[in-house]
Amino acid sequence: MSKSGITRRIDELGRIVVPKEIRYNLGIRDGEPLEIYTSDNSIIIKKYSQIENSKDISQNLCNIIFDAAHISIIITDREKVIATSTNLKELELKSLDDTLKDLIDNRESYISKVKEIKLGINAYFTIVPIITSVDCSGLIILLAETNEDYLKYAKIVQKLLVQKLDIV
Repeated sequence: MSKSGITRRIDELGRIVVPKEIRYNLGIRDGEPLEIYTSDNSIIIKKYSQIENSKDISQNLCNIIFDAAHISIIITDREKVIATSTNLKELELKSLDDTLKDLIDNRESYISKVKEIKLGINAYFTIVPIITSVDCSGLIILLAETNEDYLKYAKIVQKLLVQKLDIV
């Protein structure tokens, strides 16, 4: 834990302002949820990641998809890789590049065989945002080694994105 040298007072309602420099350095946006907990005599404020809190579920999903359909998959939160299929374990916890962060901020899907992302992978990418409530929490990235697989994944994702889901 590093000291910032910044001090703040708590106001009469118990609020404290997190300095802009710290919010910027940690990538904390306005309205973003934070976790607050205590340790010994310290108050710890941490960025909250809904996807990271579901890491076990995400990892199981990646494993099931890879085992059943041999599709390589990556699940991210807004900052880093959270879960991967078994053949991509070296990517776990790797930070996202600005291109992927822009897709999250803009809630964009990306279906293309030409995409440069700094994950160190040479593949065709199909990228879909994970929308929770009203915010984009991360991405699902499907990787294909061949153009045929890429086209198959892209068609599946396109159908999923335009299909209305009725929950009974």
